Amino acid sequence: MKKTPKIILLLLMLIITSLTIMITLMLQPQTMLLGEEYDVRVINNFRDNSSLPLVIWCTSPQGDIGGRALQEGDDFEWTVKIDLWSAEYTCTMKWNTKRKRFEAFKVSRDSNRCGSTKKCSWSVREDGFYFSNDEVYWTKDFSWL
Repeated sequence: MKKTPKIILLLLMLIITSLTIMITLMLQPQTMLLGEEYDVRVINNFRDNSSLPLVIWCTSPQGDIGGRALQEGDDFEWTVKIDLWSAEYTCTMKWNTKRKRFEAFKVSRDSNRCGSTKKCSWSVREDGFYFSNDEVYWTKDFSWL
């Protein structure tokens, strides 16, 4: 009977050690980025929508970032500081009858593609959403639909 508490204690220590190793391995890519900052910018690049603004509202794991109505050429930007909870920043875009929710910043996707400048820009256009890390070369990531 005296061996039972020792066995239980050893099993608990083994479980705790295993869980610690698993969590460390899962967070390893993000852990290397802790404290780094990225600038995220969403730009209204519609050609002629002066009467219909692009409405944007963004949230993070910590809560609302805020939003606003963007006229043609206006932008909405914020800085992301990487911590254990800043994995994803989601924005909802509304223009006329179109509505789209997208991940404006996601650590696993954007930590490399935002480049050494750590600049993550989005150009929102009539035909979709374009990404750039230098605001010169843009790549279409997805459409409104």
